[in-house]
Amino acid sequence: IDLKSRVHKKMKNTSVTISLFYCSNSISAEDIHSINIGLDDVKIKFISLPCSGKASLLYLLKAIETDSDGVILVTCKPGECKYLQGNYRAQKRIECVDDLLSETGLGSGYVKCISLEEADMILTLQTTINDLSTNIRLETKEIQS
Repeated sequence: IDLKSRVHKKMKNTSVTISLFYCSNSISAEDIHSINIGLDDVKIKFISLPCSGKASLLYLLKAIETDSDGVILVTCKPGECKYLQGNYRAQKRIECVDDLLSETGLGSGYVKCISLEEADMILTLQTTINDLSTNIRLETKEIQS
């Protein structure tokens, strides 16, 4: 992952692209379509998975390498995974990706894992997306300075 080319791309484009991987058992199609409402300058790529535990390191890193500025992985509630341990594996993989990005010099905080425990999951997702996009914009400004 080339840090200079990422910063150059961000200087040209003020919008943030986020890949949102989600467990198809934890969120419905109607909920997915309502997430974009109220988001400012954020492009979201939705990637459905049969289980969040199927999100491999390769998929997550490839999303960052290609054109996503950040990644969010949505898991089902702890203890409610249809495949028993998928949500725990997903959390560990996000931690590994965050560590790898930090070791390469990109910094940490570009990937997040959230479980939809709260009653208002759309608001939770929108807040997480807005927080991540704000952090990415701030990080880009710091790198440019």
